[in-house]
Amino acid sequence: MTRKPQIHDAEAHVVTSHGADFFGEDRHTLKSLTSLAGYAEGCLSRDERGPVVLLLSNPGEGGTMSASQAAEVARLLLKLARHRFVRAKESAVARALADAAERAAAVGEPWEWRVEAA
Repeated sequence: MTRKPQIHDAEAHVVTSHGADFFGEDRHTLKSLTSLAGYAEGCLSRDERGPVVLLLSNPGEGGTMSASQAAEVARLLLKLARHRFVRAKESAVARALADAAERAAAVGEPWEWRVEAA
């Protein structure tokens, strides 16, 4: 038996459309997105990181991207996920976000996200 408590406090999540679950949504903690924003600042060039860092560091109350914007962000998130300095946990989050954005772009629908409080 461990001495570490197994019950954790609820955290705020970002829910994205076009996800991989049964309802077509993905859930990511705000903590994991801000961590990924730090990697984006260090691993992407200055020209590339603008929309990605803005999305990851401040998702706001929610938002929408057009299909063309989602395709561009998906390409950048995939590049971030494949970067050699990004840890596996953050790489998996970047890959899931890139997949969701790519699915939205492929069907020509806007990519949406919302923040759900704890």
